[in-house]
Amino acid sequence: MSVILDRPLIAADGQDSSPPIPPPRLALKPAAAARGLLDGAWWPRSRDLARELPALIDTLDRRWARVTRVAVNPALWPVIPRRVSASGHVVHVGWFREQDPNKLLLLSYTTGRLDLLVIPPECDLAAATRLMAAAADPRRGLTASGLMADDELLRTAGTDRRGEAVWESEGGTPSAADMAAVPGHAGGTWT
Repeated sequence: MSVILDRPLIAADGQDSSPPIPPPRLALKPAAAARGLLDGAWWPRSRDLARELPALIDTLDRRWARVTRVAVNPALWPVIPRRVSASGHVVHVGWFREQDPNKLLLLSYTTGRLDLLVIPPECDLAAATRLMAAAADPRRGLTASGLMADDELLRTAGTDRRGEAVWESEGGTPSAADMAAVPGHAGGTWT
């Protein structure tokens, strides 16, 4: 059984002893790349926006611009805070059902907007790596949900191809001699 605490752990000496929040798992397009449907990807460790957003905002404040607003689709987030403190300022968080559920929209007064694919926290490493690379590739032109669907097809096809590899490694299609040895089979091919 695992226990998740949402409050800092206070040691006997009165100091905060909760583990530090690790840096966000983030991939961004190169700065010189043209704007597209996505500007990169973010792979949060949980669905707790109040815990996950500050590290992301801190990183983007340094690498991109000062984030002032964040918008999400409520379908994937159980609790959406109205405000989040990060980098010494408050960021307003809103939600829109019309927004792509797999996308996070970040706004800056000085730079504009940043659209990030949100990779589900429970996603395995291989899929997350593929999705992060695809979302940060300036040549790709899919929406966040389009990328997720595309990757799902790739995973499904990969499963099918692994089955074919097993079939081929176990002998694959029988030869004409194998088929002739089957009682009652007059020849032809296996289908």
